[in-house]
Amino acid sequence: MAKRTIIWTKTADIQFVGILEYWLNRNKSNSYPKKLIKLTEQRTAKIADNPELFRKSEIESFRVSVMGKFSIYYKSTKSTIFIVAFWDNRQDPDRLLDILKSR
Repeated sequence: MAKRTIIWTKTADIQFVGILEYWLNRNKSNSYPKKLIKLTEQRTAKIADNPELFRKSEIESFRVSVMGKFSIYYKSTKSTIFIVAFWDNRQDPDRLLDILKSR
């Protein structure tokens, strides 16, 4: 099976960049954001190789890959993976449900 294309939604991209900026400003160093970028790239590559590897989420048709404090929520088709949310697991889960239900 061919590797799927990964597409980040605008919402997921904004969330990811916001988290990176937060840690950059908080630590006054780019080492943790770089580590998070690398971890995210590795995880999205795994998702692209085998989208059913990770568990189904609370919302039907979505899957979630948990990476410690963060989670990647995604949908998959035969040729594409849509990253719909990059979530900090310490946030209010009701906000996440609102985002996923709107997709």
